[in-house]
Amino acid sequence: MIKSMTGFGRAEIQDAERKFIVEMKSVNHRYLDFNFKMPKKLSFFESSIRIVLKEYMQRGKIDVFITYEDYTKGRVSVQYNREMAEQYLKHFEQMHEDFGLENNIKVSDLAHYPEVLLMEEQPPDEEEIWSMLEKVLRQASEGFAVSRTKEGESLCRDINEKLDGMLDKIMQITNRAPEILNEYREKIENKVKELLVDSQIDESRIAAEVVLFADKICTDEETVRLRSHIENMKQVLLDSQGIGRKLDFIAQEMNREANTILSKANDLTTSNVAIDLKTEIEKIREQIQNIE
Repeated sequence: MIKSMTGFGRAEIQDAERKFIVEMKSVNHRYLDFNFKMPKKLSFFESSIRIVLKEYMQRGKIDVFITYEDYTKGRVSVQYNREMAEQYLKHFEQMHEDFGLENNIKVSDLAHYPEVLLMEEQPPDEEEIWSMLEKVLRQASEGFAVSRTKEGESLCRDINEKLDGMLDKIMQITNRAPEILNEYREKIENKVKELLVDSQIDESRIAAEVVLFADKICTDEETVRLRSHIENMKQVLLDSQGIGRKLDFIAQEMNREANTILSKANDLTTSNVAIDLKTEIEKIREQIQNIE
């Protein structure tokens, strides 16, 4: 089933240490273009994020919003600086020998001296962070893909209805063609009768004029090609993905045939139908612009 380039996805995941919220929305675009809004500390994962998202989308302008709450922020650990403690004790012993003072240092006293005990913030676990981030990204992407597919189904139905309507209009043009010739022949005969009241009408000359006129307004080739393009587009709509550009090309060819039919039209009814065809094709092209 085809996918629209308009979509929305959201997912949230949380544990005791952190929380992620991922939201994404998209509009149509000629290529795949990502726009990320996320905390600076997650920028390290941007390349990996792109790789994951590309599994779920091929075209469109995608805005990705990532919210990150770190409950481990400010969590520190106490580190024992043995080398510094040894230096303090060495100097205390030297002071005892130099001045004969009692060396009654206790562990609790030593711990209060600078740099003996250090408070260090624990570094984040990147593997754990990415594991959660990848999971929530995939959840949001799956919802995003579902919304695109649902919108794509609506687009497909609408385009098929318009294509069926175009086939009806082509049939109107085809059925109108012999009527135009009969009316033209009758018009010539009446004109000749007015000019040559008592003279014999040259049927062969009239027939020749009708043949030339028929050749001039004939749109058989254009209607056949237009039907073929319509059936081709219906078939392409059954493909699963990556069909937007192909559909746009087919629509251009359809528009070219409709233009030719309109230029050959020597009849108001046919001209109006050809204009309706062009209008429907333009509507289809607008819809196609939103197909991935």
